Amino acid sequence: MEKAERYKSAGVDLEKANLLVEIVKKLTSQLPQKGVISEIGGFSGLYSLDLSSYKNPVLTASTDGVGTKIKVAIKANSHKGIGIDLVAMCVNDVITCGAKPLFFLDYIAFGKFDKKVFSELIEGIVEGCKVSECALLGGETAEMPGMYNPGDYDCAGFVLGIVERDKIIDGSNISIGDIILGIPSSGLHSNGFSLVRKILFEENNFQLDYIPEELDKPLGEEILTPTKIYAPIMKTLLNKNLLIKGCAHITGGGFIDNIPRILPKNCKAVIERGSWEIPPIFSFIQKLGNISEEEMFRVFNCGIGFILIVSEKILEDVKNIISALGEKSFVIGYIEKRNEEEKQVVFSKRE
Repeated sequence: MEKAERYKSAGVDLEKANLLVEIVKKLTSQLPQKGVISEIGGFSGLYSLDLSSYKNPVLTASTDGVGTKIKVAIKANSHKGIGIDLVAMCVNDVITCGAKPLFFLDYIAFGKFDKKVFSELIEGIVEGCKVSECALLGGETAEMPGMYNPGDYDCAGFVLGIVERDKIIDGSNISIGDIILGIPSSGLHSNGFSLVRKILFEENNFQLDYIPEELDKPLGEEILTPTKIYAPIMKTLLNKNLLIKGCAHITGGGFIDNIPRILPKNCKAVIERGSWEIPPIFSFIQKLGNISEEEMFRVFNCGIGFILIVSEKILEDVKNIISALGEKSFVIGYIEKRNEEEKQVVFSKRE
């Protein structure tokens, strides 16, 4: 064996680097890439920040992954949705403070590089960036034999956003009597998949092509539905200069852990069960796994992926704008005064 082939024999093929760059260049050509002043493949990405419309700009950033949903994608050999998930999990976080996403970066690590998987992931990332109206500034791809088995991979995403300082949404002006408006999720999104996999595939031995009576599609198609991106809704609402007091991305931790992150200490969120229709996949998993209602609301989004807290005065305006975008929204609760010993999220039954 020639000396030049020793690294390749260890499981890493440096010649694939140029192939990766060409795949990404081809796919990113579909994006507007506003602000990007460097080509894919450099040591770093360069972005020209246009501050002409800002008086006191603040940058905000988020990073996230997709978790063990990737294991299901590998099983199904379908990966584009994971790319969308990756963008969504990051973008849906930065928009909660009223920020506009500027650019996204990705990190993808393989046990052994797979062109099909990589291409589908980048296709999904590009689609997620299109919906979010942010640039794909660059990324990193690694072959890591020994760290990951052949056929396995993991990915992480990073997004940078910008917001005017005096327009930051931080929940500080949420007050008693405000309304909680829920915007539906597209399904499970990317949370709770260790439990989902345990219940569906370990305890019940379901196959991905199995169609349960409760669902109208194969199980694999249902649970691999990509995470919904809420950036277009937020952009439209903020362009209308409506006072959104608080936003929460209902992600890992569900209602119980995420909503308190934006509430003043003297406030509690009263969530009215029955105020929206919970998609069948959640009831299916809850029944199969014998999961308590409290745990469902802590692990899963239960059909609500994003919430807005607004005053009752502008509620109808907000709902009408969301409806004009072809989206649904539900009044799912309200803000009440909280005593010191009370939880910040409580549940009631809508009469």
